[in-house]
Amino acid sequence: MAHLALFASGNGSNVQRIADYFRGHPDVSIDLVLSNNPQAYVLERSQKLNIPSLVFSRKDFYETNYILDILLARNITHIILAGFLWLIPENILKTFQGKIINIHPALLPGYGGKGMYGTRVHQAVINSGDTSSGITIHYVNETYDEGQIIFQSRCPVVPEDTPETLAGKIHQLEYRYYPEIIEQIVLGKGATGDR
Repeated sequence: MAHLALFASGNGSNVQRIADYFRGHPDVSIDLVLSNNPQAYVLERSQKLNIPSLVFSRKDFYETNYILDILLARNITHIILAGFLWLIPENILKTFQGKIINIHPALLPGYGGKGMYGTRVHQAVINSGDTSSGITIHYVNETYDEGQIIFQSRCPVVPEDTPETLAGKIHQLEYRYYPEIIEQIVLGKGATGDR
């Protein structure tokens, strides 16, 4: 059985989609939602989904083993980042090596790194004149958006696109592919490719 902890900092639409996908799954359970933002809407979502949630501080995360101990106590097998904006600390990276997955709203290695999230990414893609964007699902390491790429999917960028319309296209790819790729990874079925 795979036991997932979902980390999120904001709205939690991907958390919602992942929870819906795995509801009643025989081999995967969503055991915990963690957030560094006490005002994040994802906490309300997790309550409605009957998934336990936890809010933590920067000190909890970076200066103690508090979060690591909770993950271990709950027998978490994989960590899924769903709009989580902090780097993962070394103690968690080491313990969950190869078991932490993130999704990025662009085609890495382009448009990644610190501060590249949400609307900022889509604006940068549009400003560059690129004709395609997409999502990248990747393993997490000690550097923003530089872990091994697992999967990418593309969508067109047209001259009429705004950051908001491009975000809409990206969200559709996230909702379609992220739960499916998570399932393949955590159940050891492998998932690589570009669609």
